[in-house]
Amino acid sequence: MISTNDFRTGLTIELDGQVWSVVEFMHVKPGKGSAFVRSKLKNLETGATIERTFRAGEKVPRARLDHRKMEYLYNDGESYYFMDEETFEQAALSKEQLGDGIKYLKENMVIDVLIHGDRTIGVELPNFVELTLVETEPGIKGDTATGGTKGAITETGATVQVPLFVEAGDKIRIDTRTGEYMERVKE
Repeated sequence: MISTNDFRTGLTIELDGQVWSVVEFMHVKPGKGSAFVRSKLKNLETGATIERTFRAGEKVPRARLDHRKMEYLYNDGESYYFMDEETFEQAALSKEQLGDGIKYLKENMVIDVLIHGDRTIGVELPNFVELTLVETEPGIKGDTATGGTKGAITETGATVQVPLFVEAGDKIRIDTRTGEYMERVKE
């Protein structure tokens, strides 16, 4: 059990048989009455978010998640399949469970899969991924009115803004938390 006074972003808790992650929280001490904690929670299985208010100091069960290294194998249009590197067991995840992570998945990529009890509930992507650009808009010399960036599409289908000097076929590093271009990777 964990106190609502100890909430922090990213903490996982159990409510109503579901696993929730704390997205935002705020301790409120009104002039009259007792303090409370206003929080925004994200369901790790469905991706739904809710706002919930707790009394200050209220105890909630903390969710214990196992992080297993798994290799992304393939998708069949509906599910995405991963293989445990140690036991060779396979797990299927839906698009909802992966969320925005779908944009950065490459075959044979190793990522952390989150498991609660016997259920696979989501993934934790690495902070940075290296992807090859398959298409970019032409960059025109002197065209800096838009901040010196242009649109580009990666091998996984993700769209990212890149500097004008980056061309199709270049390998780039992307921050998966923000979806932003970080740098061009030299091979």
